[in-house]
Amino acid sequence: MALSKAEREEFLAESHVAALSVAAGPDRGPLTVPIWYDYTPGGQAWVLTGKTSRKAELIRAARRFTLMIEQSNPTIRYVSVEGPVAREEPSTPELLRAMAARYLPPEKVDGYLEMANSEHEENVVFHLQPEHWLSADLGAI
Repeated sequence: MALSKAEREEFLAESHVAALSVAAGPDRGPLTVPIWYDYTPGGQAWVLTGKTSRKAELIRAARRFTLMIEQSNPTIRYVSVEGPVAREEPSTPELLRAMAARYLPPEKVDGYLEMANSEHEENVVFHLQPEHWLSADLGAI
């Protein structure tokens, strides 16, 4: 059964790990990778990625991408949202902290930020304007 608009937006707003898919060019399937994301119902979803990463280059070229989130407990449920890139902007320490805090226990955030700042390249933020949705709740198994 398809989810209502409110149900799918609420599900997307939860802190699931998404699969991001973006066109990878002729004779290639889409690049599909796990990613942290954030979303507020009624707004745009956003992701952080390395400024010169393959993912960032493909998103810039395609100008659109898809996020797919699924769960299997307590019911089998998924939401897929696809749309154009609304904007790209440099990341900030505040955005990186907010994303880390969304996914990690509070006592792990500072350690993650230290590691990210020393080992990862500069990040950019891609904002996704939701355009096409697929969703379902298949019930408990």
